[in-house]
Formats: sequence, structure tokens, C-alpha cells
Amino acid sequence: MTHGFDLNDRLEQREAQNLRRHLEVAESVSARTRFADDPKGEPPEFGDEAVVFAANNYLGLADDSRVQRAAELGARTVGTSAGASRLVTGDTRVHRGLERDLAASKGTERALVFSSGYAANIGTIDALAPDVVFSDELNHASIIDGCRVGASETVVYDHCDPADLRDKMETRAADVDGDEQWLVVTDSVFSMDGDIAPLPAICDVVDEYGAWLMVDEAHATGLFGDSSGGVVQREGLSDRVDVQLGTLSKALASQGGYIAGDEVLIEYLLNAARSFVFSTGLSPPNAAAAREALRITRETDRTAELWDTVATLRDGLETMGYEVLGETHILPVVVGDRDDALELADRLRDHGIVAPAIRPPTVPEGTSRIRVAPMATHTADDIAQCLDAFRTAGREVGVL
Repeated sequence: MTHGFDLNDRLEQREAQNLRRHLEVAESVSARTRFADDPKGEPPEFGDEAVVFAANNYLGLADDSRVQRAAELGARTVGTSAGASRLVTGDTRVHRGLERDLAASKGTERALVFSSGYAANIGTIDALAPDVVFSDELNHASIIDGCRVGASETVVYDHCDPADLRDKMETRAADVDGDEQWLVVTDSVFSMDGDIAPLPAICDVVDEYGAWLMVDEAHATGLFGDSSGGVVQREGLSDRVDVQLGTLSKALASQGGYIAGDEVLIEYLLNAARSFVFSTGLSPPNAAAAREALRITRETDRTAELWDTVATLRDGLETMGYEVLGETHILPVVVGDRDDALELADRLRDHGIVAPAIRPPTVPEGTSRIRVAPMATHTADDIAQCLDAFRTAGREVGVL
């Protein structure tokens, strides 16, 4: 009798189900780069240049010289690491400056920076310890895991459906005697469907039942609203959303996550969120880079270039006959069959476009897709190459 783990068997099962993933080394994070296939040694051998339409670096700021200089200055003036938990000796002026700017962009009293958006979600839900979380069925995995860790019970409501949320809250209220603490959690922009939660209507339902609302702006921070805060700010809902969450790793071109809210919320989380209390503070270079990226989004119209690219791509793909979901900068091109999606992604790669297939269990069966994520730094030639590749590859695979 053995009590170990047969990981080779688990990997073989994933391989058989087309679920096994592999790492690639990218030469840079720019819109055009080269990759090395799963290198086992150093240095990697890079192939031909390809155009990346799969990164969350939406504004192309990750290799912007201003953001790079800010990261370098953060390292030189403070250090490469916070060196400890923020509650020990890892709290620096760089962290405080970033948090002030985040709070200003989100229209809140304070903000608190975590080591990742994942840590922010899990730590916050766990610290609030709600009796019930009402969660959108397509929420991100970090929200789902946060509910598993911190909620006594989770009730899933239909995607972007305030009426179903109200029905489930009404049912719960009828079945329970006494008071409970309820938390409603939703993404604002959903990363695999590219749609936006109907936040005003959700706020109405939440207010009706006296619950709290938590909105994850991971894919919206820096892209919506006059302050570049997110969809919450675009809709003018800062005073109706109790907990605003986001990441620094997408449009803000860095690493980390944040929570924004009132003074009491932030003071409580910095004492009770275990993923904050027991983690080394975000590195000063990352904090400085995110702060500069946020400044750029607030003081320039960087997003205009992104939205122009999005419109051109969506129109071109739909004109070819592809079904493109959503209403945002994320363009999910529905293929349907898992194998067709994988083959289409391979053919796109042959034509110099990096846009991997997204398949179950990340998305439901029969809805496999190519998730196209343009950057503000894609050129007209990049966009033309992408559309040409989709046209040619789609015919080769037989999905057009």
C-alpha cells in the first residue's frame, strides 16, 4: 500500500483531455515579441517575431519608458523588496503614495495594496466572513476561492441577472430567522465574455436588502471613467459600492492588487486580512511602476487608442462571420468545439499571431473561443495582420 501522489498519471489525464498547459519564455512584454517553446535550459532559443493579442497589458505601459524609470527609481530610493510585512517594517512612502492615488481615482477615503489581486479577493472575503455570499456565476476564480475560504455559504446567481439575484435574496430572507451578514460579489468586466455587470441595477437590489456590495475591477481599472478608476466610477457609484477591488497587473502594467473603501474598512482589513498581514509588502519597484501608470492613465487619453483598435478588430472579425461576444476591450471570438479552437489558435500562431484558445473548464462546454486582447500600442499593421490571420486560419480550419 502506498500513500503518495501519482502526478504523472494526473498529467497524462490532462494531456488526454487537451487540458495540459505549457510555459513559453517571451523575449519582452511588447506587442511584438519572440517566444521560446518550453525551454529546459538557458539561454532560451527564440523563434520568429509574433504579434501578441493575448496579454492583459491593455494600455501597453509595461514597457513604457516612464513606467520603467519609475520602477528603477523605486528600487534605487527604497529597495528591490519591502523586506517584511507592511505591519512590521515593510510600509514605505512608495506604498503610501500609491494608495493615496488609488483612493483618489476610486473616489474613496483609503486604499490598501496587496501582493496580488488574488490575495486581495481571498483575504477580504475571509476577513469579512459573511454568512452568505451571493456570487455571479461567471466570477473569477479568486472570488470563488475567496468564497470557499471565507463564506459560511455561497449562493450563485445567474450571470449579470439582477432579477435572479433579487429572487435568491428574497428566498434566503424568507428561509432565515434573525439577522445575517450578506455580501454580493461581482466582477465589473468579465474576462472571458468581455461583458459588463449591470452595476446600477445590482446596487438597487443590494440596497433593498441592506447587504454589502463588492466589485472586482481587475479588467476595468485604468480604462473606464474620467478618473480611470473603473466601471464603478464611470457609472457614478463610488458611494454605493462598499468594497472596490482591482489589480495593478493589467492596465496599470505592474503587479499586485488593491482594496478601496472607507476608513473603517481599510483599517479593519490591514488588521484582519491574513493575505495582507502575513505577506511581505508589495515590492517598491512594482508599487512605483503602478503609481506612474495610474498617473499616465489619469492625465492622458491613452485609452482612446485602445478603443479605436477594439472597434476596428470587432468590426473586421464580425464582417468575416465570426461571433464576437462582449462590449469591452476583451474580444472573445467564439469557435464552439474545443479541438477546432485549439487548431485555430495553432494556425493563427503559424501566421504570426499569438491568441491562445480558451476551453473548458475555463468556459462552458461548446463555447471554446479565442480571447483577443488588443493593446493601445498595436499598430495599424499589427491589426491588419491579425485580421488577415483570422481570415486565412479560419478557412484552413473550416470555421469560416
